[in-house]
Amino acid sequence: MNRFQHPEYLQFLWLLLPMLFLFILYMRWRAKSKRAFASPHLWNTLAPNSATSRHYTKFALVSLAMIALIFGIANPQIGVKAEKVKRRGIDVMIALDVSNSMLAQDVKPNRLDRAKLFISRFMDKLQNDRIGLIVFAGNAYQQIPLTTDYSTVKMYLPMINTSMVPTQGTAIGEAVNKAMEGFVSKDDEQKALIIITDGDDHDSDAEDAIQEATSKGIKVFTIGVGEETGAPIPIGNDYKRDEKGEVVMTKFNREMLNNLAVKGNGQFYQLAAGNEIADGLIASLEKIESKELEDFQFSDYQSYFYILLILAVALMAMEYFITEKSNHWAEKLGLFK
Repeated sequence: MNRFQHPEYLQFLWLLLPMLFLFILYMRWRAKSKRAFASPHLWNTLAPNSATSRHYTKFALVSLAMIALIFGIANPQIGVKAEKVKRRGIDVMIALDVSNSMLAQDVKPNRLDRAKLFISRFMDKLQNDRIGLIVFAGNAYQQIPLTTDYSTVKMYLPMINTSMVPTQGTAIGEAVNKAMEGFVSKDDEQKALIIITDGDDHDSDAEDAIQEATSKGIKVFTIGVGEETGAPIPIGNDYKRDEKGEVVMTKFNREMLNNLAVKGNGQFYQLAAGNEIADGLIASLEKIESKELEDFQFSDYQSYFYILLILAVALMAMEYFITEKSNHWAEKLGLFK
């Protein structure tokens, strides 16, 4: 099994975006300054050994070195010794709505980010339960199968966005069907499905799917994200509008989500501003009879951070020896034209 010992450091990869932005601004400024100083023909005469490609090569080397350094600090590890572990718990599948209405900002920063924060805090309170993840909008897709590796799920959460599912809608029924496929155990009980959505533009077959799920021993809990006052749906610099040009308001569907929870022998919760529901949900899940789960866990890992740190140093050394003037060794390697 592969993992990062410190996955939280991978967030520093976002620093590459402002670096790229500043590099583009620098190259534009440099080109503008060269045009103001002399014509291209005259510039080639004055500075024949000044190659623009060197700047791109140096930036690429620095970026690769930074990536290697960040991955090195996160410390990639490979499990080398597996042990069979038995514990008691339940299987929990989370179905997260990623439709565009989840970008509404009636809860801050928006419904989707608030839901992802809740999932992270919810997992902090889990112990021996297996957890899986499904995303859905007009269609549903399983992203993470049932696992006890909570760090992997947490590492994946920041990557979830509304563009993951191209078809718009709220296909709760299809999400429930995906969850039923994802439960590897055929035993009755010990299974829970948590649906996190605003319920906007939902499909009509959700009730039938939940009825089938309850017949298989799955308890269904629903979490409505948002405020009942509603909010517009951001689209670029504007908001979603109807045929008349009026701004469309999206409200979370309390009645529908509550009815689904009742049919699923579960409970409805509202995730709104200043409303922490993780403890209440954990208490509800603890009422479900647990079962003995048998998994393989790696108790010994081999670290490979040093390979990436050596690579980072090598890349920075290459960048250091590339100067504004002619580098005959680099030209022989075909780095410059």
